[in-house]
Amino acid sequence: MNKYIIPLAVLLLVSSCKTRNATEKPISTTTPLASTAAFFKKINERTDFQQLKINSRITAETGTFIPPLDATIYLEKDQKIWINMIAIFLNVGRGIATPEGIKGYEKWNKTYIESDFTYVNNLLNVNFIDYNSFQNLLLGKTFIPVNSADFEVTKNAQGYTLKSIKNLQFKTNGESSSYMASVDYAENLDLTKVSLQKVNAQDYLEVSYGNWEDFDNIRVPKNVKIVIKGAKNSQILLENTKFDTSKMQTPYSVPENYTKTEIK
Repeated sequence: MNKYIIPLAVLLLVSSCKTRNATEKPISTTTPLASTAAFFKKINERTDFQQLKINSRITAETGTFIPPLDATIYLEKDQKIWINMIAIFLNVGRGIATPEGIKGYEKWNKTYIESDFTYVNNLLNVNFIDYNSFQNLLLGKTFIPVNSADFEVTKNAQGYTLKSIKNLQFKTNGESSSYMASVDYAENLDLTKVSLQKVNAQDYLEVSYGNWEDFDNIRVPKNVKIVIKGAKNSQILLENTKFDTSKMQTPYSVPENYTKTEIK
């Protein structure tokens, strides 16, 4: 089994539209909204929760066979994201993300990783992911900075589209990267897709969300699809089957005799 299954799964730890009246004329997608202050305030709101447990089915296509993983993902707001994974009824690994970074181990090759979010960014072909944006990505909240100075908002039959009107600059560890972005929202402002194209490079990231539902006074996506393109292409689908707000224990310790995988 690919030794990077567990880091990838830890990393990705990781569309409903209102029906329009048939006689209603669609609003032109070329006409920007005249007033966007309330719009940007709403889409930048954070999910109001204390803890959230998600039962999920993770399917990954990376060029190497990886069996579907049944995962328990547990989030404590702004503190940690914990995941336990099972394949073919066998526990295959565990991971945890905190504001300091990520840790994970997998049992087949008896390896483990410890990294800051540089490793996560490398896998996603971006350089701006930190704990908060990672948490938002999993929950279907806007995970890149969006504001009226950098984006134009247009209304269409499906909802709203944001397009960056200039290159978005991200600087991490002294390195700067530029991206053009497109973000789609449903009529009710559920996030449906985020597309990021690195300027003057083939690196591309697309995260899409579908089958949103109401749960415990919040909106949650049942499907999260991540497409990564660059020197290598991969695709990951999270099918969230059950949500729960119960507190749970989140033990994590690397078993003895495991080998640390060096992050490059």
